[in-house]
Amino acid sequence: MGRSRGGLTSKIHALVDAEGRPVALKITEGQAHDGRSAADMLGGLGTGQILLGDRAYDSDALRTRMAEQGAWANVKPMPNRKQVLAFSPFLYEYRSLVERFFSKIKHFRAVATRYDKDPDNFLASVKLAACGSGCEIYESAT
Repeated sequence: MGRSRGGLTSKIHALVDAEGRPVALKITEGQAHDGRSAADMLGGLGTGQILLGDRAYDSDALRTRMAEQGAWANVKPMPNRKQVLAFSPFLYEYRSLVERFFSKIKHFRAVATRYDKDPDNFLASVKLAACGSGCEIYESAT
């Protein structure tokens, strides 16, 4: 759990497939940057796959890594980016799958309010909520 002005916080990171089912789940401190903490979750992306990420994932290092793995990073560019790279707004609309996944698991009270203070127990609660919301978890990155 990380400390912020609002108190103790944490973030749930999820990598979902094309049908909105979680492939990898991870818990980090609330103040941790999304782009830096996602590096170990993206190892499973391979040739022909597309990473749809928000502006927090807009970095040259992440795009280079995806290109080395044979995947393409369709990440919305930051407004102050000097070199604007290829971006498809049509494909970006499918990023709503991960937002819908979060909406489903937040219906579970233990996840929405985070009763578990231990990160391992909270991650287990998130996985149970994902199973209870009709999703299947393939593997998890901790």
